[in-house]
Amino acid sequence: MEIADRNYHLKLQEMCDCYLETDFKKQLHDMATRDLDDVDENAVKYLALAIMYCITEKVGQLTVKRKDDKLTVKMKGETEITLPSPAPALFAKMVEMLRSILHIEADKGEMPLALGLRSGDLELKVIIKRKPGKESIKIEFPAL
Repeated sequence: MEIADRNYHLKLQEMCDCYLETDFKKQLHDMATRDLDDVDENAVKYLALAIMYCITEKVGQLTVKRKDDKLTVKMKGETEITLPSPAPALFAKMVEMLRSILHIEADKGEMPLALGLRSGDLELKVIIKRKPGKESIKIEFPAL
């Protein structure tokens, strides 16, 4: 049975599965250095690649922050790794996607996000915050 109108949650799971066997760091770097025409598709791809990279590196959290026009992406575990930042339009779409998936409408919200991956299920904790001039996504990973 084919699902005619796939939602963001399903798209995110499919993108994680699609890029499961790739070089996540290289793909993220490529996305940050070239023009991206399909914001919806590329926002899902960036988020999926970042999540998969965090899983393989066994880090505790992924943080994507916007302060005014500056974006930063960091993976935190035993060490901190800075990732290439997405374009501002991709970040905005990622926030919109996660808010839609988790039904977070308030400026601040926290919800679990279950991802069904080829190798099993994974439950992440997503924290989204918005203030004037600032916005952030924090994804906490279970100990793997």
